[in-house]
Parts: sequence; structure tokens; C-alpha cells
Amino acid sequence: MLGLRLPTDPRWVNIVDKDIEEILTDHAYCEQKAASNAISCIVKFPEYPDVVDEMVRICNEEMTHFGMVHDELKKRGLKLGRERKDPYVRDLMDFILSKGGSPESQFVDRMLFAAMIEARSCERFRLLSEEISDLDLREFYRSLMESEAEHYATFIGFARKYAGAIDVDKRWKEFLDFEATLMGKYGKSKTMHG
Repeated sequence: MLGLRLPTDPRWVNIVDKDIEEILTDHAYCEQKAASNAISCIVKFPEYPDVVDEMVRICNEEMTHFGMVHDELKKRGLKLGRERKDPYVRDLMDFILSKGGSPESQFVDRMLFAAMIEARSCERFRLLSEEISDLDLREFYRSLMESEAEHYATFIGFARKYAGAIDVDKRWKEFLDFEATLMGKYGKSKTMHG
């Protein structure tokens, strides 16, 4: 369903498993950034009432997830650290910004950008739900994986709905191909996308 061209190397879980505080902190901030992205979509595309409504829902859900991750940290006697930079997301943003184009094209690219992050997060959550040594975290990530998949479908759906003459499938394929080139340098650190 997600169409990702290059799966995460399963050894990434071994890296993550060694520092649960680090991955949970990074994950918490990913949820906060996803909420911020939803707010940004509201500000950039207020002309689409259904998009605004859905972004409000997603923002609330992402902040709920932030709280859930924070609770996981506290439950383990760990603390939320400082925000981490996300070079993977920056690389994706640079790719869509380089395209420019009409307002419709910018809307489609922004939806595909969000869909890509949700798709990769969903794939990583699936991997964690199957491979991480902490059984409670396996269950935790299984529940979040379903939400990420639903968000992915929402963003792709809006891209298609408001694409006009833009070939969304072609654009998504280009984005998937680009994202696959990034995966050679990511998957080696204790971060959700790193």
C-alpha cells in the first residue's frame, strides 16, 4: 500500500534498541512536528474547508500521540530531551521546494510531502512493532502504525482530489524514487527517520 521503494534495514531496530530514551524523545518531536505541519497546511490552504477540518483532526491526534510518547518516557523513568533536527524531512522538503509551480502543484507537493513522512513512519513503526525487544513498545508501535497509515491515505487522497490537471501518480512515483535515494544515508542512527 505505501509503495516505498527501499525498506528500512532491519538492523536499524538493533541501533534503536540500545537507547530507548533517544528514540522516544525523537519520536515525540516527530509527533509535534506532524502537528505543526497540519497547522501549516491550514495556514497555507484555507480555501479548502475539508482540508482545514481534517488538519484540525490530525493536529489534535498528533498532539495526543506526543502525549502518549511522553507518557512512555515517564513510565520508564526517562525524560524528554531537546528537539532533534530531522535531516530526512529537510531533504524531502528541499525536493518539493525545488519544484515550485502553480498553486495546485504546490498543494499537491505539500500533501505528497506529508504522505511520504507518514508512509516512512508507518513502515518504521511496523518494524518496531515486530522487532524491538521491549514487548510493551511492540504493542505501542502497532497501535500507532495504523494511525500513520490512515494519515498517509488522507494526504494522498487530498492530493488526488485537488490536483486539477496534475498527474498525482506520476508525481508520487518521482517522490518515491527520490526518497529511495535518501535511504542509503538514513537508517543508521537512533532517530525515527535517521
